[in-house]
Amino acid sequence: MKAIGVVVEYNPFHNGHLYHLRESVKKSNADIVIAVMSGYFLQRGEPALVPKWERTKMALQGGVDLVVELPYAFATQKAETFANGAVSILDALHCSYLCFGSETGDIAPFLHTNEFLQKESEQYEEYIKHFMQTGVNYPTALSLAYQKISNRKDTLDLSQPNNILGFHYVKAISKLNSNMIPLTIKRYKAGYHDKDFASTSIASATSIRNSLFDQNADISSYVPNDTYTILEKYKEQYGVFHQWENYFSFLKYSLLTMKEEELKSIYEVEEGLENRVLKLIIDSHCFQDFMEQLKTKRYTWTRLQRLCMHILTRTSKQEMNLINQHETSPYIRLLGMSERGQEYLRSIKKNLKLPIISKVSGFHHPLFEIDLRAAATYFMIFPEPLRSRLLKTEYTTPPIRMSY
Repeated sequence: MKAIGVVVEYNPFHNGHLYHLRESVKKSNADIVIAVMSGYFLQRGEPALVPKWERTKMALQGGVDLVVELPYAFATQKAETFANGAVSILDALHCSYLCFGSETGDIAPFLHTNEFLQKESEQYEEYIKHFMQTGVNYPTALSLAYQKISNRKDTLDLSQPNNILGFHYVKAISKLNSNMIPLTIKRYKAGYHDKDFASTSIASATSIRNSLFDQNADISSYVPNDTYTILEKYKEQYGVFHQWENYFSFLKYSLLTMKEEELKSIYEVEEGLENRVLKLIIDSHCFQDFMEQLKTKRYTWTRLQRLCMHILTRTSKQEMNLINQHETSPYIRLLGMSERGQEYLRSIKKNLKLPIISKVSGFHHPLFEIDLRAAATYFMIFPEPLRSRLLKTEYTTPPIRMSY
């Protein structure tokens, strides 16, 4: 059986994701779809709308055969580290293809750009440092450095968010010497950052989330029926969709009771940011207010949200340095599978490059400890005894099995 891999957050799973899955299978003629999915916290430094178990059900009902988790230590990082972790898992699961959405929609520019930047890596890095010294943020420095050294027509527009991620997937495949073949599907209609609904049945995840937080807009036209049912049931049962404002009081408490030295040990707290954070938190009355004051030209909103998330989960530089040692995931956490997915897993089990975790008890790894801490943080917004009951699901929920 040939497997195609996708890297996802499904926050939530919507019609655009369904389109991407179907086109990926069509383009690759694969038998199995494997999704590497972020857990409770996401790449842009936000809590997921609903827990990973609900999003796993959405994925399986949408046509994914195997859902595995991207560990927190990769899922909440810049594009390059995020891609390294995800690609290493798909490679370990013997995927023949990796397919991602992009603004470009053609794989050739990704391949040309990766080859070009490998040859020009030294000059590229020098320009990145140069632009960082001018005070711009890291993604802007990358884009400017690339524009500076490239004048070819067949290279990539690295100012677009999905192109950036896609480039790092291609780069990670090359770096791993993986046999995976990268493919891309052009993003259909809605853009990554679009905040309003499109006139078609495909809308961005951002606009769908904003509408859910609004509590007025109807999203049923933009998500599959199964997704809509799961979201409705979660809101009815728990009264909330997770967002940063739910966690602000915990963030403020953490900062007000944390010494400066302790804050400096937290991952992504760099260049004196601890002083700015500690100064601004005192008078901030909500997360939006805090972020608006904290934001500068040098640091993107996303980077600062990730910093806040690491403060909340007490993720230290020392812990995250484990990633820098090998840049690949040390384990695979299994979240769910279809019957086909289960059959595929049986067929490759003897040749797996990484341990598969289906039961939490008995498995130990420093990066896995961060995953468990992230789960505890995610459910902290609920009162007891509900909080403890939901946290227990992280330890007791077996991989979800879906029959067709």
